[in-house]
Amino acid sequence: MSQFLLDTHTFIWLTEGSSSLPDDLREMIDAADLVYVSIASLWEISIKLKLGKLSLKQSYESIGTTVANSDILLLPITFEDTAQLLNLPLHHNDPFDRILIAQAINHSLVIISTDKKFDAYPIQRLWA
Repeated sequence: MSQFLLDTHTFIWLTEGSSSLPDDLREMIDAADLVYVSIASLWEISIKLKLGKLSLKQSYESIGTTVANSDILLLPITFEDTAQLLNLPLHHNDPFDRILIAQAINHSLVIISTDKKFDAYPIQRLWA
């Protein structure tokens, strides 16, 4: 059973049809049993949009509709996810990525990401 957690950039590239997401990964995501985007990624997107560090082809408000009309599931942050942060070494300092790592551990999810820093943790990262 394939269960994926999309890193923030992967989610953006997938939903915006970007060529930055390799076709074979796009096909794997489409064929997966379960695909999640963390609420942390949506939080990160909204912050970066407000700071002018990110621009999207679509409006932020349309992301909710995009998720609702797709097979992508929204993964909430649980207390257990935050507790897992206490066990993580500081190989990665980005708080958004650290919570994704904790969620991947707690929910046995494969993260689809270009970020090689994830490889220092006991998770599986997938990139073409």
